[in-house]
Amino acid sequence: MVPLSNVEAEPTAIRCDPPGGASQVEVLTAREVPLGGPRALKVRRTLPQRARTLIGAWCFADHYGPVEVPASGGMDLPTHPHTGLQTVSWLFSGEIEHRDSLGTHALIRPGELNLMTGGRGICHSEVSTPSTTVVHGVQLWVALPEAHRDAGRAFQHHAPEPVRIDGAELRVFLGTLAGSTSPVQTFTPLLGAQIDLEPGAAISLTVDPAFEHGLLVDAGNVRLGDVLVRPSDLGYTPRGADTLTLVNESDAPARAILLGGPPFEEAIVMWWNFIGRTHEDIVQARNDWEAVSDRFGDVDGYAGKRLPAPALPNAVITPRANPPRRTNQGTDPAATSKAGEPMNETAPTVERVDIEHRYAILVDGERAGFTAYRDRGDQRVFYHTEVDKAFARQGLAGQLVQEALEDARESGKRIVPVCPYVARFIKRHSEFEDAADPVTPDVLEWLEKALA
Repeated sequence: MVPLSNVEAEPTAIRCDPPGGASQVEVLTAREVPLGGPRALKVRRTLPQRARTLIGAWCFADHYGPVEVPASGGMDLPTHPHTGLQTVSWLFSGEIEHRDSLGTHALIRPGELNLMTGGRGICHSEVSTPSTTVVHGVQLWVALPEAHRDAGRAFQHHAPEPVRIDGAELRVFLGTLAGSTSPVQTFTPLLGAQIDLEPGAAISLTVDPAFEHGLLVDAGNVRLGDVLVRPSDLGYTPRGADTLTLVNESDAPARAILLGGPPFEEAIVMWWNFIGRTHEDIVQARNDWEAVSDRFGDVDGYAGKRLPAPALPNAVITPRANPPRRTNQGTDPAATSKAGEPMNETAPTVERVDIEHRYAILVDGERAGFTAYRDRGDQRVFYHTEVDKAFARQGLAGQLVQEALEDARESGKRIVPVCPYVARFIKRHSEFEDAADPVTPDVLEWLEKALA
């Protein structure tokens, strides 16, 4: 991968559901994230975020630099782990030394792809070389599908030949574009290409209509369709289009990374450097890393210490769905922002409010919904769940109920699902069945009196 990793001090735990399409370009604005400790390199992150969590199987995109190495102290990312993903390294300038537990010792150079498969487990380190004065590039991750998420460790290198078209130069490092095809193997269909545009250049690219696409702009102002995408922002287009039009509206050269793939049809749990399918997957991966198990192997040749895993959140990692897609009939104003406006990245939280006999879900400190209960001895009777219309269709009800049921079970309470939504949730999540009691006439009679 590019010489960075998702090593935020308090990384957000996200469960990403498959994204939907849209009828027009959306602009995702990057947020700044420090990586790597006290002398952290600051990166600009566009994936994942609440506006969109995946583009095809692309699930993570960081853009960094140009950063002068003497000023930053160079890049030195200690040995750290990965599961369930492939990492894509792509530099614009600089040189990075890569070592991994497969035994790979390679240099990451501008215009050359290094793709590492984490699968069940791999670890690696990345250090800028002594001759490097500026580091500048992107770090990208690809989610592995269920059938291959425990794939063996692998490393592939490719230096694509540039292709010239209409005032632009393309380097296709994954997939096929403009008659150029990368030989690098992936587990889902993908497109990845660097596009350099001369001042004022306009190009039309034939693309696969089954793909959705993202254009991450590094330099210049690039118009994607009818929307202007500025540096560090990412323009998203849904599947369905067979042509993408790019125009450099700058007086200087522009550069962008084009990503694409068919919508990823699986839900994933993503935390720190791990991708799994359940909370338990993440816990196990973290435990294995901290226990120095052979799951991740060892990196030879790196002199520093391994990077410790951050603490897990004090809650089960729960679903966070993509917001509704834009449609020809309009956009849900409660779930999307206008193009180019940053989306708030604070993860929704659930709290138990004993005085109100409710669990509430908060979004940016605002109560978005609740599930109400009454305690009957060792039973917690859930009787009503609602989410405010302004927060509808964002997956909040699922997160709310799951965390409420987890808390009830951990508190030693039996769950009585009088609420139809809670009852349906338990049917879909069999892990709660052994903690649930049936809704009986005496429970309903008791509840009626309790609420009177």
